[in-house]
Amino acid sequence: MKELLLFFCLIITLNTVSQTEAADREAILSVLKTQENAWNQNDLDGFMQGYWKSDSLKFYGSKGVTKGWQKTLDNYKTRYPSKEYTGTLNFTIDAITKIEENSYYVMGQFHLVRDVGNANGVFLIIFRKIEGEWKIIADLSC
Repeated sequence: MKELLLFFCLIITLNTVSQTEAADREAILSVLKTQENAWNQNDLDGFMQGYWKSDSLKFYGSKGVTKGWQKTLDNYKTRYPSKEYTGTLNFTIDAITKIEENSYYVMGQFHLVRDVGNANGVFLIIFRKIEGEWKIIADLSC
């Protein structure tokens, strides 16, 4: 009887964990979809809402490491000054993997179709749940 009770407890626990992780993944995908939509409207401020608004945010790109939310936004505005440069963004998500409680990494591809020439690349971003919201705390894009 003890074994049967232990078995049911284990099943309930595993089901709760998988439901929680599925909900986390859906919430992270929602952040990424919101970012796509903002980008496609040439709304870089809206795009940046998916990032942790902190001086501790790290973005690693072709020009090295950028530290801080505002500096990252400033760099985006310099590199993408108009709709001609932002174009249309689509993400392809290859993996969303739990690191630890309230932290995931996302591996994927970005595809930009734009008047000044298309751009494609890959990214690895780290999400953390901060004050109840999923935010990107680190981004490596190339």
